[in-house]
Amino acid sequence: MPIHRDSLLKSILAIDCDFLVIGAGVAGMRAAIELAQAGSVLVIAKDSLRESSSEYAQGGIAAALNDDDRIELHEQDTLYAGDGLCNVAAVHTLVQEAPAAIHELIEYGAEFDRIGSKLVFAREGAHSRNRVLHAHGDSTGQEIARALYHKASTIPAIHFETYSAVVDLLTNDAGAVIGAVALEESTGELHDIHARAVLLATGGLGCVYTETTNPAVATGDGVAMAWRAGAQVADMEFVQFHPTALHLEGAPRFLLSEALRGEGAVLRNRIGEAFMERYHEMRDLAPRDVVSRAIVAEMARTDSPHVWLDLTARGSAFIHERFPRIFETCLAYGLDLGKESAPVHPAAHYAMGGVHTDLNGRTSLPGLYAAGEVACTGVHGANRLASNSLLEGLVFGARAGREMRNCVAATASRNPDKPEPTWLVPDMPIAQLRELMWKNCGIVRNREGLQAALDAMDRTPMLPAERPTLAAIELRNILQAGKLIAACALWREESRGAHYRTDFPEKNEAFAHDSLRTKSLTAG
Repeated sequence: MPIHRDSLLKSILAIDCDFLVIGAGVAGMRAAIELAQAGSVLVIAKDSLRESSSEYAQGGIAAALNDDDRIELHEQDTLYAGDGLCNVAAVHTLVQEAPAAIHELIEYGAEFDRIGSKLVFAREGAHSRNRVLHAHGDSTGQEIARALYHKASTIPAIHFETYSAVVDLLTNDAGAVIGAVALEESTGELHDIHARAVLLATGGLGCVYTETTNPAVATGDGVAMAWRAGAQVADMEFVQFHPTALHLEGAPRFLLSEALRGEGAVLRNRIGEAFMERYHEMRDLAPRDVVSRAIVAEMARTDSPHVWLDLTARGSAFIHERFPRIFETCLAYGLDLGKESAPVHPAAHYAMGGVHTDLNGRTSLPGLYAAGEVACTGVHGANRLASNSLLEGLVFGARAGREMRNCVAATASRNPDKPEPTWLVPDMPIAQLRELMWKNCGIVRNREGLQAALDAMDRTPMLPAERPTLAAIELRNILQAGKLIAACALWREESRGAHYRTDFPEKNEAFAHDSLRTKSLTAG
């Protein structure tokens, strides 16, 4: 049935649409634009349309468009960062389709930084060429999201519903996904939404950890609900910790973009030493996992709660012009980056793993697709290359949308004898759960800590509740995502990319494959 723009979720008990998109970031919006050619689309967001990881992405978007660059070099850099675990076909698809995706964004009205009429390309960590585009200095994700929403808002077939959390996926008796159950936060009412196909574009899971650069909505919802429905997940142990989150008392863990180091910022320890040359030949532009572990090592060696990021050589005027959002945010907390170094500390930033999909977004369940950070195509391998995340959302969001257009609806009626679900809420304070994950499943891991975390989560009582609340939904999802991270990290007895174990510090080629997990075969 068509969805009218002035309809409200609360006005009816059940909604039918052709396509349901859960999440309103880059991947979800790009897919919705594609899907609108084939039917009605409902884009549902847990918060406002502006509250997604896409909005906070500062670093940029990578594409081989510069005169001295080649697609093959972008591919090579991505494979290098992925540390032997990338899906080569996924990487080739990403970099091959990147230039067209950028040109499409420009057609939608995205305003990338230019000098005159020429696009400006910057270099970030582990890139061999200047190929990273920015918008308004350090607001790239925000500008891309704006352009996509502007395009989507002009298409009558696309409807947006905000402040409505998806509780779980709906499946029929054959296991096909036929929609989702949504909680309308203002009333506490639950609504069934039926669709021909469902796309998970829910973003990441950084809020599983105490320290994170992610917005508060990033609670692993997509992975958790897909797992409960029976979908395969992969590579959950590979969580990227951004090396440089602002570490000021009273300030949020605001991301200080890798582009700062691309412009000459230097990491220093508490006695002022530039220490990265001790850890990697690329020094401050080494891959993120290397930089994060180096910072942790220097903090331990010098007994310091953080290290310092020094860009004072460039001066306030340059920093304010090049990184206006970062400069002004730091200044609001009394820190002038042109005159003093910023205290920084690693924080959970990006999940390389997620719901396992093919290159067209198909999961292991009929009717269910995934794209963006919630998905695992294998494009990032064990460690994502800087500025490939927004690109991933665009490329694979579009591919998922095209594939979903051909999806034939499964039988939508559920077994009338199936009892209503019992809502269970974990009996553990969320702060305690996040601290458990940070301590035992963070940047540096070992068997003892991983097993302790898994045991603690497995022992967590699940208490029945009459109806779910947003807080309960998020706590349940964080617990499920945490269990998957811990279990996969315990299985991977090696160190590779963003996964580092002190008891298995070397890479082991016996583990040079995905940690594919299926609920029917795995506890948790």
